[in-house]
Amino acid sequence: MALIDIEDLEVVFGSGGRRVHALRGVSLSVEEGESFGIVGESGSGKSTVLRAACGLAPVTGGRILIDGKQVTSPRDAAFYRRVQMVFQDPYASLHPRHTIDRVLSEPLAIHGFDRREARVEQALDEVGLGKGFRFRYPHQLSGGQRQRVAIARALILEPKVILLDEPTSALDASIQAEVLNLLDRLRDERGLTYVLVSHDLAVVSHMCERLMVMQNGQVVEQLTREALQARATTKDYTRNLLTASEGFTRDPALQT
Repeated sequence: MALIDIEDLEVVFGSGGRRVHALRGVSLSVEEGESFGIVGESGSGKSTVLRAACGLAPVTGGRILIDGKQVTSPRDAAFYRRVQMVFQDPYASLHPRHTIDRVLSEPLAIHGFDRREARVEQALDEVGLGKGFRFRYPHQLSGGQRQRVAIARALILEPKVILLDEPTSALDASIQAEVLNLLDRLRDERGLTYVLVSHDLAVVSHMCERLMVMQNGQVVEQLTREALQARATTKDYTRNLLTASEGFTRDPALQT
């Protein structure tokens, strides 16, 4: 049995004549220890899948199972011990008036962990920052450092699943590589399971063994990493995404 099973997931925002179907019948499964990618253009519903999974978007239909047990709403404390999320924008996901020590200590206090100071220092070490960052504020950190703090916050409760919503898109290219390598290392060391949302097929190809392509709130197709790299797709939409991800290439015949 897969660690994560999402079956016929439906998400509808609004009511009456202003209802918007953000997700329509989305199904996926993720094995323990796997990194699974979700890709698609802006508005395709990929981030809504993660938000629905962690309770930040309303589930109108279908069901979500973790280890074979259906996730109920609202999510209980045990769910958040097992499933954590890293958001896209490190500038928005950290409280500007809280020190890094408070950012990391708060979930430990909520969930009743002991040895909080030691756990905070260990988490900072694991993401390559060190205890010297404990009493800094978010505005004193670079974007890459803030995202490392966000990753440390997700890891500090020792979860099994990390939901990653465009974790590098707000960062410079050189910092993106550092954060991706950090996430790779942490998955190996901790045996984590990732669900990664991205519009960047190169990131997904690097990080994920399998991926799902979405458009207009629906699943277009699912692929392995090898099929993606070989461009062995079955749908025109996926082929168009691949072409778009290659960027602009100048025709040599037009060069002078």
